[in-house]
Amino acid sequence: MLTSTPHPVSALERLVTLRWVTLAAQISLIALVTVGWKMSLPLAPMLAGIAFLVLVNLATAWRLRRTSTVSDQELFTQLCFDVGTLAWLLYFAGGSSNPFVSLLLLPMTIAAVVLPRRFGWYLAGISLAAYSLLVFFNQPLPPPEGNLKTLDQLLAETCGVGGEHASQGDGFALHIVGMWLNYILSSLIIIVFLTRQAMALREQERVLQQTREKSLRQEKVLALGLQAAGAAHKLGTPLSTMAVLVSELERDLPPGENRDNLRLLRQQLQRCKGILADMVAAGDTRPPLGADQWIRNLMNEWLLLRPEVHMQALEIENDETPPLIQVDRSLDQALQNLLDNGANASPESVRLQLDWDRNQLEIRILDEGSGIDSHLASLLGRDFILQEKSEGLGIGFFLTNATIEHLGGTVEISNRLPTGSCIRVCLPLENLAATPRPSATVLPLVDGPSGPMLTRPVTRIAA
Repeated sequence: MLTSTPHPVSALERLVTLRWVTLAAQISLIALVTVGWKMSLPLAPMLAGIAFLVLVNLATAWRLRRTSTVSDQELFTQLCFDVGTLAWLLYFAGGSSNPFVSLLLLPMTIAAVVLPRRFGWYLAGISLAAYSLLVFFNQPLPPPEGNLKTLDQLLAETCGVGGEHASQGDGFALHIVGMWLNYILSSLIIIVFLTRQAMALREQERVLQQTREKSLRQEKVLALGLQAAGAAHKLGTPLSTMAVLVSELERDLPPGENRDNLRLLRQQLQRCKGILADMVAAGDTRPPLGADQWIRNLMNEWLLLRPEVHMQALEIENDETPPLIQVDRSLDQALQNLLDNGANASPESVRLQLDWDRNQLEIRILDEGSGIDSHLASLLGRDFILQEKSEGLGIGFFLTNATIEHLGGTVEISNRLPTGSCIRVCLPLENLAATPRPSATVLPLVDGPSGPMLTRPVTRIAA
C-alpha cells in the first residue's frame, strides 16, 4: 500500500492555473487550425476532451476551497487526467506526428518535482505508453490545401526545407513551425511552473530552518530552567541559615560600623531570597497597569539592585493615555537584563524611554558606553558567548531575546553617535492585553560586567 505525503493546497493550485493556460492554448490552436487555416478536424470528440478537462479543473478549484492539504495520490490522479486528455486530442490530430506531442513530457516533469520518485516513474510509464499507442493508432492530419498549402510552401522556403519537402506539399514546413511553437510553449510553462515551485520550496526550507533554530533555543532555555530550579532548591537552605546567623550576630554586637555592615549583609541575603522567590513565581501574571506605571515600577525595583547607577527620569514620548497592559515577572527580568547591560557600559548615565501607538509598545534603553564589538553582533541572542575579554556569557541577552520572542516582539540594538548604544524593544500590544496568557520560561540571570552587548536586529514570530 502506498503511503501518502500531504502537500499544501498551493501545489494543486499551481497545477490548476497551469491547466487553465494549457486549455486556453489548446482552444486557440484548434480555432486557428479549423477557422483560420480551414483544416478539417473532428471537432466533436476534441471539444469533448477539452470540456472534460474544464470540468475537472472547476471541480478541483471548488474542492480546494474546502481543504488545506492534498495527497500524493490526488496530485498523481490530476496529472493522469492531463496525460489522458492530451493523448485523446493528439489521437484526432495526427498522433505521434503532431508537433505538440512532446507536451506529454510536462506532466511527467511536474510529477518529478512535486511527487515522490515512484509516482514520477509511474507517470513516465503512462506517458510512454500513450506516446507508443499514438504511433500506431491515430487519425492523420489532412494535407494542407489552398491558402494553407501556399503558406506551407512559403514557410518551406523561409525555413530552408524546400526542394523535396516543398514540392511534395505534405505540410512539413508547418510541422517545423508547429515544433517551434511547441518548444516556446513548453519552455514558458516549464520555466514559470518550476520557478514558482522552486520559490515555494525555498520558502518552505527557510521556515523549517527557522523552526529548527527556534526549537534549539527553546531546548537551551529549558535546560537553563532545569538547572536554575535545582540551584534554587539547593540555595534555599544555606541562605536561610546565613540569614539566621547574621541576625543573631547583629543582635549581639554593639552599635557601630560592624553592626551596620551586618545589617547590609542581612538585606542582601533577603534580596537573594527574594530573587529565588521570583524564580518560582516567574509565570505569575500581575494585575493590569498602565504602561507608564509598569515601567516606572520596573525601573525603581532595578535601581534598588543597582544604586550606583545614575538613572535619569523616565522619558515618555507620547501625550496620549498610556495603554493598559498585563505582564508577568519574566518580562520584567528580561528588561532588567537589558538595563544591566546599559549600566555595565556607562553607570554614570543610563536613559529609559517609553513610547507607543495603537499596535505596539516601544522601550528604548540608551547608554554612553564605548559601543559594540562587531564580532558579538552575530552571536548575541542566538547562543552563549565565551570570550577572554568578556566576563559575561550572553546568557542574560539569550534569555531576554527568548522572552521577547515568545511575546512576538523584536529586539534591535545599534551604536549611537558620537558614542554609546541604543537597545530598542518593540512589543505588540495585543500580546500584552490585560487577559491571562501563558508566560515564557525565563530565569532571573544577568550577564557579568562585560559592557554593552549588541546584536543585529532580531525579528521573531510569536510561538
